[in-house]
Amino acid sequence: MEILTNPIVVSVIVMSVLCLLKMNVLFAILVAAIVAGSTGGLAIDKTVSILIGGMGGNSETALSYILLGTLAVAIGRSGVADIAARKITKVVGTKKAAFVFLIAFVSCFSQNLIPVHIAFIPILIPPLLVVMNHMKLDRRAVACALTFGLKAPYVSLPVGFGLLFMTIIKDQMVANNVQVSISDISSVMWIGGASMLVGLILSTIFYSRDREYKDLPIMGQDEKAGETEMNADCWKALAGAVAAFVAQLYFKSLPIGAMCGLLVMLATGAIKWNKMDDMVDGGVKMMGFIAFVMLVAAGYANVLRETHSVEALVMATTAVINTKLSGAILMLAVGLLITMGIGTSFGTIPVVASIYIPMGLKLGFGIPAIILLIGIAAALGDAGSPASDSTLGPTSGLNADGQHNHIWDTCVPTFIFFDVTLFIGGVIGAMILG
Repeated sequence: MEILTNPIVVSVIVMSVLCLLKMNVLFAILVAAIVAGSTGGLAIDKTVSILIGGMGGNSETALSYILLGTLAVAIGRSGVADIAARKITKVVGTKKAAFVFLIAFVSCFSQNLIPVHIAFIPILIPPLLVVMNHMKLDRRAVACALTFGLKAPYVSLPVGFGLLFMTIIKDQMVANNVQVSISDISSVMWIGGASMLVGLILSTIFYSRDREYKDLPIMGQDEKAGETEMNADCWKALAGAVAAFVAQLYFKSLPIGAMCGLLVMLATGAIKWNKMDDMVDGGVKMMGFIAFVMLVAAGYANVLRETHSVEALVMATTAVINTKLSGAILMLAVGLLITMGIGTSFGTIPVVASIYIPMGLKLGFGIPAIILLIGIAAALGDAGSPASDSTLGPTSGLNADGQHNHIWDTCVPTFIFFDVTLFIGGVIGAMILG
């Protein structure tokens, strides 16, 4: 009973139901935060104060989204993104599955080889929407491909964001007196990547039927449509994109990278001085809502922390675990709820590791199985969560013409095909590893 009345459980259920009933995501998260505060013993005014105080936790991400949106609009209006879209079309032709897997393949590079995270989506995807329309490609399959690329590499590969993810797991295990190396972690976390690959294949098959879309105006793509050759403005825009990429890697800051890209485009004339307001307005229209969702999500996570509901949920779960199977299932279920609530896989690891390590040892799990349970428990919920950048990012590109619903076309498909497969893969993997 204590588990069912936990603020995380109650508020995540409320948020999910409201989103599925098509309440605006921003308001659904606000209501969930108030519910979490009320069930956690906080007054409404105190809850709102805590929520507002915690919004700064995602301020860098929100600023990044606005600047990236502006950069995407500027690059889109140069025509270079449209040319890139035509090149991709020539490679895959009209083969839907080939298109989906190519998008997933390209997306994977955003987490390791070129760690730009979601930055490529508002630039690359909007010009491809017309191509998808003509192929009658169900955008839900593309949403799954993008989320796969944003998530599977860091879950399973020790490079880029994956190295950061696995380093956090290693540090937390060492802090709890279990000596492991990155190679120990990567040797089992491939199970998570394989589970997601199964989900990607299943989603591609499931959404293979034709789906009709209208050719509507696309934000940031209303100028120079139809260009087939690189011109001066295209090269200037490309220089801005390269500058953004290099600056981001050098300063390790997405906002700085985006600002450098915009400054290069402004200096070279790719963005006209008297058109700057239009570019910023377009960026806010494309990414502003998502930026605010991330801000409110950080406030919601702060409310959950203030109610100490995360620790209470983990402790309440330990009281009902008595077998390996029940342990694996409940550990992953709690991880799913926590990550959907606080919105970060990376931040979930320290929360669950201190409890899961001694619990796993007590149940007789070996170190490899414990690594897998911690890793997948943290990764669960990132796909399918209305407030995760793994879902908000794909929606930002696929909804550039207003025909892609964030909840039903991104969150629900990614939850079904990735969280479910990860959960099943985690339980089976942990039982086999022992």
